[in-house]
Amino acid sequence: MTRHGMLNREALESGIREGQIETVLTVLPDLYGRLMGKRILGGFFLEEILDAGMHACDYLLASDMEMDPTPGYALTSWETGYGDLRAIPDLSSMRRAAWLDRTAIVMCDVLEEERDVPIAVAPRSILNRQIERAATRGIVPHFGSELEFFLFDETYSSARAKGYHELSVSQAYNEDYHVLSGSFAEPIVGAIRREVDASGIPVEFSKGEASPGQHEINLRYGPALEMADRHVIYKLAAKEIAAQRNAALTFMAKWHTDYAGNSLHVHMSFTDSEGKSLFSGEGDPIPGTQARMSSSFRHAVGGLLAHARGLSMLFAPNINSYKRYVEGTFAPTRAAWSYDNRTVGFRVVGHGEGLRIECRIPGGDANPYLVYAGMLAAALDGLENEIDPGPLFEGNGYTATDLPRVPYSLGEAIGAFEASPLPRNAFGDEVVDHLIHFAQSELAAGERAVTDYERARYFERG
Repeated sequence: MTRHGMLNREALESGIREGQIETVLTVLPDLYGRLMGKRILGGFFLEEILDAGMHACDYLLASDMEMDPTPGYALTSWETGYGDLRAIPDLSSMRRAAWLDRTAIVMCDVLEEERDVPIAVAPRSILNRQIERAATRGIVPHFGSELEFFLFDETYSSARAKGYHELSVSQAYNEDYHVLSGSFAEPIVGAIRREVDASGIPVEFSKGEASPGQHEINLRYGPALEMADRHVIYKLAAKEIAAQRNAALTFMAKWHTDYAGNSLHVHMSFTDSEGKSLFSGEGDPIPGTQARMSSSFRHAVGGLLAHARGLSMLFAPNINSYKRYVEGTFAPTRAAWSYDNRTVGFRVVGHGEGLRIECRIPGGDANPYLVYAGMLAAALDGLENEIDPGPLFEGNGYTATDLPRVPYSLGEAIGAFEASPLPRNAFGDEVVDHLIHFAQSELAAGERAVTDYERARYFERG
């Protein structure tokens, strides 16, 4: 029996045959976590694509935000002619795209054109490798994404025409937990909840967030790859649902100097193949709580703490990402662990079977496949080397200057990633070199740009 909104092969075939499904969005995530692909007529998808896959240009894994082919990648280049890759539908990911008319969507794994082997640098491949490593230890990793966004009384076209200045947010005051202001946004936020949930992506709730026009919709947690797929499909759906209603929203980490940033809070837990928690233990409880942690939990957290700085490039992938790290805004500036404490990078949450670790370092702009892969790699290293995280931190993480801080720039994060042995050990040289070149290209583009801030500051008075 398939989950509500999900499709198996039989349901897809009958849906296409009966006219309920006309188009199959056949997609793969790029390095930014955006979905790239084709809209394929249902009949042709069944006849030619379902089993054999589709072809797409391999520059999808070697281009920038503007889709400009970027030189310097080993994967592909002008010299090799930018050839094809093969995108093979993962039938377990097939679901209705309920926000679109008579449309289904399916995620693809990416293979080399001439060989039936995964392209190592594809985001799904990077995460799958870490899932396989976890499986050798009997671990089934589960993740949950909590994504924040800003909602605007603008269309994407009107925002672009204004140069993204003087935009009208959907509310005039801090909306955190406000039911009244949430009601004003319900025509759009409610539509996102309903239509995403109807697309096989279980939704828990929505709420107002800590700035005017800011909201959060929480998705139900799931196995690592499934949750990453839910995450990127949800982001696509949310933008399209807003656009259908003449509105716009953004997940960018810091869209305005004076407002809080958009966070991505990632919850991680480990179970065995039977679903039993590997994090909940029988040791002494954390004072004042019912939580009892296993040694596996401590070592996983130890790995996360040990590698937080080295993996920050995956958590904060562009120059804007680092402007979110402002003290007193619920965005962490220090890498520490603490129980139910929102001032540090790693927050221990829950107890019993619900015990988990929440990583608060990533922003809404992060690629979930890379975030999850990085967290898994760090946690597995913690288990393999029995890394102890030290005592739980108590107090205000923003004022604890003795704690290690997260990198405050993309350049600093790239340096930390390059200096850490973990990425090459966990991901391999091919992947690490590709990700570093991607980040360096993003950094170079940002450093070349002349900003409105610079014009306002230096045009007359400089």
